[in-house]
Amino acid sequence: MVWSVRFREDENEIEEAEADAALPTCSECESGNIIQKSNTGERICEDCGLVVEDEMIDSGPEWRAFNHNERQKKSRVGAPTTQTMHDKGLTTQIDWKNKDAYGRSISSKKRSQMNRLRKWQTRIRTKDAGERNLQFALSEIDRMASALGVPRAVREVTSVIYRRALQEDLIRGRSIEGVATAALYAGCRQEGIPRSLEEVTEVSRIERIEVSRTYRYISNELGLELLPIDPKQYVPRFTSKLDLPQEVEAKAKEIIDETADPLLSGRGPSGFAAAAIYAASLLCNEKRTQKEVANIAQVTEVTIRNRYQEQIEMLGVR
Repeated sequence: MVWSVRFREDENEIEEAEADAALPTCSECESGNIIQKSNTGERICEDCGLVVEDEMIDSGPEWRAFNHNERQKKSRVGAPTTQTMHDKGLTTQIDWKNKDAYGRSISSKKRSQMNRLRKWQTRIRTKDAGERNLQFALSEIDRMASALGVPRAVREVTSVIYRRALQEDLIRGRSIEGVATAALYAGCRQEGIPRSLEEVTEVSRIERIEVSRTYRYISNELGLELLPIDPKQYVPRFTSKLDLPQEVEAKAKEIIDETADPLLSGRGPSGFAAAAIYAASLLCNEKRTQKEVANIAQVTEVTIRNRYQEQIEMLGVR
């Protein structure tokens, strides 16, 4: 046992010595501060200015581009892999245009042949029922995310959550749309994008109670450990839809900071934020009715009225 430990230590020392020897050093001043200039293909000592190595091989492309559009046109690589497609975007796709490489229309015989090729290519992209279900679920996630206007990162996270639920066999006994909607709500919360359960349910074909039940189930089974939603995340979007000035937004956030600690527990964050906006609009002489605020926040007027009364009592405002 002692010999094996010493042998491993000797191996580690040899590897470290080889790594140190691989680093270039200056033959003039023996310094290790070697910098590389990509435009000239040279390695230069930063201390004394000696050219240590020249005529280096450039591993970049042979073409030059001066703007983003020109770089995109000259690039010969495909799109990056993505979790939002069932095959991660690695398969090819036959174009729907019935034209040849020179842009000329193809004959009717070739057109019929291309239609059959497209049909078979669509069929063989999914090898079994599991991939077909995954393809349908990811398309539903993309549809709902587009309707909600969430960024691309949320769609990637949602797709990963759904794939994990599929691997853990959490889909069995539940609808694909329900799990996809619950995964989208979890993805929004994980990325800090304020979307309430009512907003997510509105773009889905599933009832709110089923989405809520499925979300709790996959969250517990996958151990997502999502933090509670901060009501201040809803304030900018709600004030923007109500066409309120920046002063009202700042005042609403101030009200939430002062009242959230004792009052927020057990209450919906969207309704709490809406009540703070309503109170801030009254204090800043930018009055909006409770109905207007309730429609934007998708809560009832009773909710806003109750939260508003609690907040003004906490603040001591008459």
